[in-house]
Amino acid sequence: MPHDFQGGEGAGTETMRGRAWPCLRQFCIFLENRVGRLNDVMRQLESLDTRVMALSIVDSVDFAMIRLMFDNADRAREKLELSGFLFSESDVVGVELPEGDKPFHAVCSALVKAEVNIHHAYPLLYRRHGRGAVAMFVDDVDQAVHILQDAGHRIVTESDLHDDDEYL
Repeated sequence: MPHDFQGGEGAGTETMRGRAWPCLRQFCIFLENRVGRLNDVMRQLESLDTRVMALSIVDSVDFAMIRLMFDNADRAREKLELSGFLFSESDVVGVELPEGDKPFHAVCSALVKAEVNIHHAYPLLYRRHGRGAVAMFVDDVDQAVHILQDAGHRIVTESDLHDDDEYL
């Protein structure tokens, strides 16, 4: 579920977590594993004001966990709340892949040196200046962001997803 950030008097969620927040919101939806359920989710969530930027599916015989990211997390949350789907939210780190022949190795190496564990990762439908990006669910988001930035990696923010200039 969403984190509660305590701020100054009158500070709303938008002022505490704006579009430049250094992590992304991942929505995890719990679904019955039957034909048409993913289509139901996409029909209700994907629209002009909520573009899917990442999708990962982990399924079993009886159920599936659908991980999604959107270019507008606040609007996606509203739609999910109205849809009746069972879901949770979590922070993930988005990082632009560097140039070179081993971009994933460069990102992973920076995190392993700091002993930050990556629990799961998947690509983002994001491209800027010829570079793609990956989303990672890690042990410690704040530490991972600082480690990656210190190593010269560019962190992808919600604003980047909203303003992506090279849609795939």
